[in-house]
Amino acid sequence: MNPSFGEKLAGKMKDTPPVRLIVMSFLIVITLGSFLLWLPISSRDFTFTHPVDAFFVSASATCVTGLTPFDTWTHWNPFGQGVLLCLIQVGGLGLASITSGFAVLMRKKMGLRELWLASESANGNSLDVRRLLGIILRFTLVCEGIGAVILMIRLVPEYGPFGIWASIFTSVSAFCNAGFDIFGVKTPDMSLIPYVADPLVCLTIAFLIIVGGIGFVVVSDVYYNQLRPRILRQQTRKLSFHSQVCLIFTGILLAAGTVILFCSEFGSTMKDMNFFTRLNASFFQSVSARTAGFASVNIADEHDFSKIITIMLMFIGACPGSTGGGIKVTTLVVLSCTVFSVFRGYDEAVFHRRRISREVVYKSLAIMLAAFALVLVVTGVILTFNEELNGIDALFEAVSAFATVGLSASVTPTLDYFSKILLGFLMFVGRVGPVSLALAISIRGGTHRGSVLPEGKLIVG
Repeated sequence: MNPSFGEKLAGKMKDTPPVRLIVMSFLIVITLGSFLLWLPISSRDFTFTHPVDAFFVSASATCVTGLTPFDTWTHWNPFGQGVLLCLIQVGGLGLASITSGFAVLMRKKMGLRELWLASESANGNSLDVRRLLGIILRFTLVCEGIGAVILMIRLVPEYGPFGIWASIFTSVSAFCNAGFDIFGVKTPDMSLIPYVADPLVCLTIAFLIIVGGIGFVVVSDVYYNQLRPRILRQQTRKLSFHSQVCLIFTGILLAAGTVILFCSEFGSTMKDMNFFTRLNASFFQSVSARTAGFASVNIADEHDFSKIITIMLMFIGACPGSTGGGIKVTTLVVLSCTVFSVFRGYDEAVFHRRRISREVVYKSLAIMLAAFALVLVVTGVILTFNEELNGIDALFEAVSAFATVGLSASVTPTLDYFSKILLGFLMFVGRVGPVSLALAISIRGGTHRGSVLPEGKLIVG
């Protein structure tokens, strides 16, 4: 008896590596989103959206980037906005994480292959993946719900019933580090600029961005080893090496970005603000540059120095296993430690009296070099086809796409269709590529000995 099409498909999927399935799931979601956004039912004037623009926005939403050639509210009707919100949620958490997480919550049995796939999707530990998946869904729903309720305090009195939808949309977009907003209902293409002096809106969104970008592995670690024992009045346990690195360097990057942007934009985009508004704007932009894409000041009017600092923050990105992109904080830490260890005469990378394995160093180096190459090539192509652009603005747009940030120097609407396709591809690579690349070129040699220091486990990619 010949097997059916479904059986053949199931057999092929069974033999497909989990990483490839994850990449395929993102491609399928982007394709489906492109089709729905292309249809007249999604646009406000009920006309077909150009296929390239539909693909670009779908890729931007699925890869939680936020770059868009037109204002979200002005172009998309409520149905189109709903499609975007679904793409953002699925793209932020990962299709495998969502489906597997619901299986865990419903107490359904997961085989070894499903656990492996879910582990790769969540960048987690396969031994704790069941617990991690449950935390991902619960934590996501709780954070997005709390964020939406807080935003309603400000937005419902201002917008009426529409404020409820705006609060939910913004909360999900912020937690997933997407950067899409629908505040164009009043003034198109303004993002959060009208709320730059409103700490309730800015700090709420900043909090959602930080917790969404810190990584679900870190969230799980903090909850089970610090928060839960305190609530139950039990003895707290030390955080993992990975969590310590993520928390410490996230704080350092946020603080450094805030101070530098505060000083560089003091007499420019923030010249008419008081001290506390400047501080609020600087902190928010430092947070947003970590792959969120919301803007409380006009990026196009910033100094080139501020743009360069923002490019660096975007390129670094968030933490592994989060909703954010970039090369990841741990990748930067590993490479920095490797350089300093060489300068100090060590044979291996060492951080905080922990030896970082050579496999992790190799993965980090591969991710960094691949990211550099992709960004530079795309920047060169954009400048070739858009000669009127400033080089820094073109680089800003390319890094924003790769790091799935979504900040723009008002360049995206002016780009030709070929450049948009390239940026869409760059967004896709930035969302799934580093993980796939690290796994594909991982060096699996024998055990390297020679150090008496214990090995500190880090997740990169």
